[in-house]
Amino acid sequence: MNSLQFRRFSTLLHSSIKSPNSLQNTVLGNSKGRNWNPIPLPHRSIPEPRGQDLDYVNVAHSHLVHSDWAKLDKLVSGLNPFRVKHILLKVQKDYVLSLEFFKWVEIKKTDSNTLDTQSMILHILTKNSKFKSAESILRKIIKSGLMNFPSKIFDAILHSYRMCDSSSRVFDLLFKTYAHLNKFGNATDTFCRMKDYGFLPTVESCNAYMSSLISLNRADIAWAFYKEMRRSGISPNIYTLNMVVGALCKSGKLEKAVEVFKDMFKLGFSPTVASYNTIIAGHCNQGLFSTGMKLKNMMEKNGVSPSDITYNTLIHGYCKEGKLHEANKLLSEMKRMNVVPTTVTYNILINGYSKLGNIEMGSRLFEEMSRNRVKADILTYNALILGLCKEGKTKKAAHLVKELDKKNLVPNASTFSALISGQCARKNSNRAFELYKCMIKSGCHPNERTFKMLISTFCQNGDYDGAVEVLREMLERSIPPDSGIFFELCEGLCEPGRDKLVMKLSKEVDDINSVL
Repeated sequence: MNSLQFRRFSTLLHSSIKSPNSLQNTVLGNSKGRNWNPIPLPHRSIPEPRGQDLDYVNVAHSHLVHSDWAKLDKLVSGLNPFRVKHILLKVQKDYVLSLEFFKWVEIKKTDSNTLDTQSMILHILTKNSKFKSAESILRKIIKSGLMNFPSKIFDAILHSYRMCDSSSRVFDLLFKTYAHLNKFGNATDTFCRMKDYGFLPTVESCNAYMSSLISLNRADIAWAFYKEMRRSGISPNIYTLNMVVGALCKSGKLEKAVEVFKDMFKLGFSPTVASYNTIIAGHCNQGLFSTGMKLKNMMEKNGVSPSDITYNTLIHGYCKEGKLHEANKLLSEMKRMNVVPTTVTYNILINGYSKLGNIEMGSRLFEEMSRNRVKADILTYNALILGLCKEGKTKKAAHLVKELDKKNLVPNASTFSALISGQCARKNSNRAFELYKCMIKSGCHPNERTFKMLISTFCQNGDYDGAVEVLREMLERSIPPDSGIFFELCEGLCEPGRDKLVMKLSKEVDDINSVL
């Protein structure tokens, strides 16, 4: 979505206005008290049925209210959009009957269900709070892609709004459905046009819109939209604020995230455990562990108990920095506070100890997991295998790999990478390459680091032909080597008669780099 679409937000609804009429008071909902100057709602009526049209509508209506579908089936040939509209208007107070009739028309004579009749059923359903049924129909209309969206749908709903004595929730539904379908351009246009006519979406629909944006890593637009929500008088709820804090933390805008977190208190909300977990994670991701700990203490003072996620976040932060002593203290506190350590908790710690080369502590934690009946997963085993391989204990690592089958766990790319690193540490390049071949056969994809380890080990062993073979494997997967490892290989190949090979390899590497 183009950022220009969002520039419209800041220019809307800032002029002074007259008091809205009774209909507009209903429409504006939670914007009560704000100055507003909406465009008057259009009032479009349809001609009354006469002659054969009137007879048809009355007869069809009679059969419909008596659920006499057999007699209605005989009237199919006379169906047209004009008659369908009038029948829907006559039965609109009965949403069940209206929906049954709409579906019947859809099956019997599809071309009689036009955008006008579709908009009418949307009015009927939303007015009766049948949002799931309405959204299902709306999704079908949007996905058909037969019209110039979003203007035609919005216009059809707008022009039949008064005729159906509708509810503002019909526009809210349109906005939310576009959000659910990730059609952000259409959702934005709908939001702006809603405001033009004095409608505002509900906070729940705004949350759906922001959630979809954040899931696609568009935190910047979510933040812009949140600011426009506030300007428009749409009151956020705690879920809105949690999403905004999370989006800002994820995009590295910690200061703004803290501002929104503080706004929770100003707006009369009590931050939830999710609120605290999000802001703690934001600080830990930037290495601000002392602030993270202060926030944990704050949540306790405010009567919010830290969860396993709170502790896992802090433990992970300390492990990333190699501060295992502090991480272990938090594990002890976690147990003391009767917060049960999870598989994730143990995986973080075992991985932390393994990376520091302390497989003894990692093994102890693994044993503790078993005693406490905490189920180990592939990440647990990968961390242990990596730790053992770092210490050169490749046989013990191989024993753990055999255990995977008993536990119904499947080795992944990280498992093979750890095993390859163990053989490379022992300068066993041929065995490492055999493991690489097993990795490929298993459908796992090696990364640049795995290839780098293999090439470097072959070079250290003086086996430059083996290193070239690995390089060709690497290039086949369109992964270019970094300049350091490629220079190491070329330096080893600087022997009489190998110049052409070096030139050929250089060209192949250049070709891959030019494509990427």
